[in-house]
Amino acid sequence: MSARATPPLDGIRVVELGGIGPVPHAGMLLASLGADVVRVERSGAEPDERAWDGTRRGRTVISADLKSAEDVRRIRALVAAADVLVEGFRPGAAERTGLGPDELRALNPGLVYGRMTGWGQHGPWAGRAGHDINYIGLTGALHAIGDDRPLPPLNLVGDFGGGSAYLVLGVVSALVRRGRTGEGCEIDAAIVDGTGSLMQLIWSLRADGRWQDRRAANLLDGGTPFYRTYRCADGGWMAVGALEPVFYRAMLDGLGLTGPDVPDRADPARWPELEALLASTFASRPRRHWESVFEGTDACVTPVLTMDEAPAHPHMAARSVLRNDPGGVLAAAAPREAGAEASYLTASTHLSVDEALRRWREPTAPRS
Repeated sequence: MSARATPPLDGIRVVELGGIGPVPHAGMLLASLGADVVRVERSGAEPDERAWDGTRRGRTVISADLKSAEDVRRIRALVAAADVLVEGFRPGAAERTGLGPDELRALNPGLVYGRMTGWGQHGPWAGRAGHDINYIGLTGALHAIGDDRPLPPLNLVGDFGGGSAYLVLGVVSALVRRGRTGEGCEIDAAIVDGTGSLMQLIWSLRADGRWQDRRAANLLDGGTPFYRTYRCADGGWMAVGALEPVFYRAMLDGLGLTGPDVPDRADPARWPELEALLASTFASRPRRHWESVFEGTDACVTPVLTMDEAPAHPHMAARSVLRNDPGGVLAAAAPREAGAEASYLTASTHLSVDEALRRWREPTAPRS
């Protein structure tokens, strides 16, 4: 945010019970929107144990033993001054520590209690262990991604797309409602739910007969010659998203493929020929050549940048999306207020539970 902008969650206090994957990412998103996030790590963990993980920045970090009645008492006192709590334990685990939603909302009726799991709070698999690949495997999403075998799309679809983003949406929506009613609520955010929601367009295409239930055979999964990646002469890659006819024609113009011998893209039977032609053309020149050819065009042909290249790309640099820091690349806060400069969360601050509680008990402006 710019120096003049007030972050949208300024004044909102969040307790984040330590976890991995979507929970710290949700805490990062809430902190980047201006929330004051206190992350509770297990006692005995080294202060820099997770220093490599940029999703844990921008917090106050405290250590506590959730098996200690005294530490739980202190955490409950912290929650009494909070607006939001987020946790990622298996169903029932928070209740066994004395930090379940019923107990805490009796203490703080306005509390928004956000629960993040893979399988959800109920259902036959609710108590099972799992990771991103397991959760999205149950939704149809993993089956749809890949070529000869399903390929995990990093952990972007499950942990973050279907997980933390939906948890934050639920939390922020509950805060809006609390502003009208004064009452908090419990949010059940499950990766299987969020991923199912992300898949809605694909389900609709399937129902309309426009999506086959197999990989690399459809419009958006690399099955079409005009929506996929192509290798260049230097080993680099170009991404082609020339779906609409006007974009497709611009791509052919850039490739110098304008004669009558170009296979008709409207005929799926000729797609293998078209794909071979496009592949051989892209492979004839290095990536930098094709970047130059398609610069400033609406052909929807762009480079596939490596992780090392991405921060320095002119567009990424102009928006300050990524910043090289001594500890690694940092992503700017997102979303950002229109016109505001990019901002980056700072390193976390370590305090004792009592120090964090004293800070929150200091007088502040009224909260929403």
